[in-house]
Amino acid sequence: MRVLSGIEELRAAAGSELGKSEWLTVEQSKIDLFADATEDHQWIHVDAQRAEDGPFGATIAHGFLTLSLLPVFVSQVYKIENVRMGVNYGLNKVRFTSPVKVGSRIRGSIELVDIADVDGGVQLTNKVTVEIEGAERPALVAEWLTRQYL
Repeated sequence: MRVLSGIEELRAAAGSELGKSEWLTVEQSKIDLFADATEDHQWIHVDAQRAEDGPFGATIAHGFLTLSLLPVFVSQVYKIENVRMGVNYGLNKVRFTSPVKVGSRIRGSIELVDIADVDGGVQLTNKVTVEIEGAERPALVAEWLTRQYL
């Protein structure tokens, strides 16, 4: 894990890849819990028997489940010291480029694209690419904005 000790180290890291998270296996139990939390029980996510005959040959994770794992991936790649707090500010772009089949292993590759001053702190723009082990195309590519306050 990379430790960035304050705003100046963040500024110096802008434009660079910060690293890759550990692999995370997407189990059916995680998909089912996400379906319950979001009330999205579409068969391609939760009906393993029907999904065998579907377009992906197995159940797949919700795209928003994959997106919701971004904080896990980022927290494994870097942390920022000497700031009061960090908050999620939003997303500029999100693309779900490949389905994540149940049992797949995924990880996040994090690039700090930009850092900009905002009132009381800085805004970070991270490009997060969620890779699927053994797959040519990523599951997701997102531009995620967070703010760090001093």
